Amino acid sequence: VIAAGRISVYPRDGAYQLYCTGLTPEGVGDLSVAFEQLKEKLRKEGLFDAAHKKPLPAYPRRIAIVTSPAGAAVHDMIRILRRRYPLAKVLLLPVRVQGTEAPAEIAGAIRYANRHALADVLITGRGGGSLEDLWAFND
Repeated sequence: VIAAGRISVYPRDGAYQLYCTGLTPEGVGDLSVAFEQLKEKLRKEGLFDAAHKKPLPAYPRRIAIVTSPAGAAVHDMIRILRRRYPLAKVLLLPVRVQGTEAPAEIAGAIRYANRHALADVLITGRGGGSLEDLWAFND
């Protein structure tokens, strides 16, 4: 970041003080670099190739959601799914979506859903957050 502000000296002991009046992002952060490296690795493995993509069913019968059972995001997803696909069965696979345990829980729920053919469509998601908060979905 680039910080703007002013410097003063605390008279009693001569210590410098920085009064920051503004911050501007500058450059690329470590997580952004890691994300681009991950995308490139997956691209080289061919995982983004059209051959790996499956067409989405027009009217899915079973929809699994991998997300936290708490918070507004899951309720928003269910509300929208009920409106768009009123005949579909919606299954919630509850996981943590933030923190050190989240990546393993998310991946485990996806593997479980695939292994047991639980759904025609699987959604992973959460509400908003910082790049760090959302990173569990990249691991």
